[in-house]
Parts: sequence; structure tokens; C-alpha cells
Amino acid sequence: MAVIPQFGVDPEIYYPASRPAGRGFIVGYVGRLVEEKGVDLLLEALAGLQGTWRAYILGSGPAREALQIQARDLGLAHRITFDAWIPSDQMPAYYRQLDVLVVPSRTRPNWKEQFGRVLVEAMASGVPVVGSDSGEIPHVIGDAGLIFPEDSVDVLRAHMARLLGNPDLRTDLARRGREHVLAHFTQAQVAARTYQVYRSVLSA
Repeated sequence: MAVIPQFGVDPEIYYPASRPAGRGFIVGYVGRLVEEKGVDLLLEALAGLQGTWRAYILGSGPAREALQIQARDLGLAHRITFDAWIPSDQMPAYYRQLDVLVVPSRTRPNWKEQFGRVLVEAMASGVPVVGSDSGEIPHVIGDAGLIFPEDSVDVLRAHMARLLGNPDLRTDLARRGREHVLAHFTQAQVAARTYQVYRSVLSA
């Protein structure tokens, strides 16, 4: 049985860019604001993160108000921006402002993370990624990012602290992430693998 990624990116649209110096460390989340996506865990982890940082959370969903209240109660309201959905052609620029993208999904009896489209978009854009071990996240990231156990606030915080304090690690993961996408998750790669599967079926 052949397994082909369901989604590819255009590396000419999602590409790395230099980030302005002196603006601090930017943490990002992009996705639905629902309980299983684990954004509450990200907020808890940020609450203990030392240093100069800000967080941008892009998305909508039924948990939005609760998350905004949580951010306020944790004393983070001035450091976290909740952004509404933006057009898809604005997403590459949104990714490129980030220093790390976090995907803190948690598995539920009726759901687990299936792919993580935002992971490949961010990696293609030269953004280091941190993801939980829910579903396909570790397989999508491979060795090109950092993984933490589901619901582990302490490990997630430690990963973000490492990235915040180590620009060389950020540079290395950005390079590895981009190379990982170019090798496996571009539209051309997905098309080529699909073509190979059809050829093998026809030859059989």
C-alpha cells in the first residue's frame, strides 16, 4: 500500500525571509480554536516562559473566548494577540514573522491530528516547528523540528525556551525544515509520487 501526503505546498510562495532584529521572540499558532487543538496548553507553557517574547494566535472557534480569558488570568493579555482568519494569500507573510510555530494538539477518543498542514507551510517558510506527538505530527515533522508528549506543558515550555535562547538552533531547524518540505511535501513531490503509484498499478 502506498501512502502519499494529502497536501503539498508551493515553495515559491512559502519561502524563508530574514526577520527584523530587535523585535523579540515571536511564538505562533495557526488553526481552529477548539479543545483538542491544545491552545490552552500553549498558554500555560507561555506563562512560565522567561525572556522577551510575544505570541500570535490565528484562528477562530468555540474556545476563543475561554482562551482570551485564560490569557488574561495568566497575566499574558498584553503579550498575546488573537488574530482573525486572513486570506490564504496573506498566510506566507504571516508565517515569516514567526520564530516558532507550535502545534500542541491532543488526541481524543474520536480524533487525532491527521496531518498538520500548517506544519509544512511553516517549515517551507523557514519557521522552526514544535509539535505534540498526537497522530501524524511526529511523522510530518521528522527530525526537522521538536516533539513533546501530549499535554506536557513543561516539555513544551522547555522546547520554546531552547529556541528563544539559541538562535543557532533556530537557524538549523529552519534549514532542516525547508529541506524536509522540499524532499517530501511540495506539490511537485506529491504529484510525482501519485504518478509513480498509477504507473505501478498499470504495469501490474
